[in-house]
Amino acid sequence: MSETFYGSDFGALEAFDPEIAGVLVSELDRLRGGLQLIASENMSSPAVLTSLGSTLSNKYAEGYPGRRYYGGCSEVDKAESLAIERAKALFEADHANVQPHSGASANQAVYGAFMSPGDTILAMSLPHGGHLTHGTKMSFSGKWFNAVHYGVDKDTEDIDYDEVERLAKEHKPKVILAGGSAIPRLIDFEFFRRVADEIGAIFWVDAAHFIGLVAGKAIPSPVPHADVVSFTTHKVLRGPRSGAIVCKAEHQAAIDKAVFPMMQGGPQMHTIAAKATNFKECATPEYQAYAKQVIANAKVLAETLGEKGIRPTTGGTDTHLSLHDLQQVLVTGADAEARCDAAGITLNKNAIPFDPQKPNIASGIRVGTPCVTTQGMGEDEMRTIGGLIARAVVDGDADPEHAVSKEVRAEVTDLVTRFPAYQR
Repeated sequence: MSETFYGSDFGALEAFDPEIAGVLVSELDRLRGGLQLIASENMSSPAVLTSLGSTLSNKYAEGYPGRRYYGGCSEVDKAESLAIERAKALFEADHANVQPHSGASANQAVYGAFMSPGDTILAMSLPHGGHLTHGTKMSFSGKWFNAVHYGVDKDTEDIDYDEVERLAKEHKPKVILAGGSAIPRLIDFEFFRRVADEIGAIFWVDAAHFIGLVAGKAIPSPVPHADVVSFTTHKVLRGPRSGAIVCKAEHQAAIDKAVFPMMQGGPQMHTIAAKATNFKECATPEYQAYAKQVIANAKVLAETLGEKGIRPTTGGTDTHLSLHDLQQVLVTGADAEARCDAAGITLNKNAIPFDPQKPNIASGIRVGTPCVTTQGMGEDEMRTIGGLIARAVVDGDADPEHAVSKEVRAEVTDLVTRFPAYQR
């Protein structure tokens, strides 16, 4: 097989484990064969994949650079130190911890640093765009802590800032959290900082979704305003699937102790090296241009879908994602996701604010532009994609052999052939 998989000896894998080798090939074919519009996904560079698939995976390195509980850490210390310094420079932060295994792990560490079981947190509700780890009952965060939730204004569908202030003064939370997984508009960090200061709370931003836009200097940064910022590295940021935290100097000790030894043991040194590579990529002019194009593409895609009757909540987007209400076209989110999948378009059903449907059905879809922008697509392609989504959703079917599904899939194939993922 001639296919190349960066950072690995694919021929040896194919000979020893053809089943897994086949999965790798099939997944690459899947990426190349359709449109990837999941807002929380991206395509890491060959350089990041090479760092990720390296011998650093072999090393156990509990502790921090220069303060390990194992010998033989001289080389992995270099990798982690580079990742820390590059993260601090990229986000203009006092301190960075690059060890969290994921966004959820990073969030768990923030809870551990600033809260005790039973303490109160004020965060955005999951049905209105928050995240599972922001105090939902099925998460550790809702089981261990007292979560008070704010939502969006019914008219604007944006964060209800009056409600945030009212709830903060009423409940006096120990931590106020801004951020979520389906928020298309910019967040007023200065407002949250002021409210947190008025009640003596820690201000935490979960920037998992939009931190890549911050890195690319395409939107304002939460770092100057927040006590602590947690994030993932695999969304717009385009790094390995993992997490990280930046914080003010006064919180360095609390954050580091909460990550290790409170929440995690040995760090994944190959992933940390991949983060270092990713942070270096994000400091380039090319990445800044990419981040700005992600937003430009998202705006056009949201507008195009709106023109087709698939209404964008809040009226549009300022970021990499848009959330769309399907009620006008009489299709559920679950049906829309299935119809798009049959047509070669990957996106996800998503609850909209005040959704009458159950979450596993939903009345909306969420679309994002990180992947297609990585592939080199621009505003013209977004108009085409908006039209393809609308046809698949309104006129298509979950059966891949349905006439409309086949027609749309053929046009998708033409588009991704011109803008391939991981060019051969």
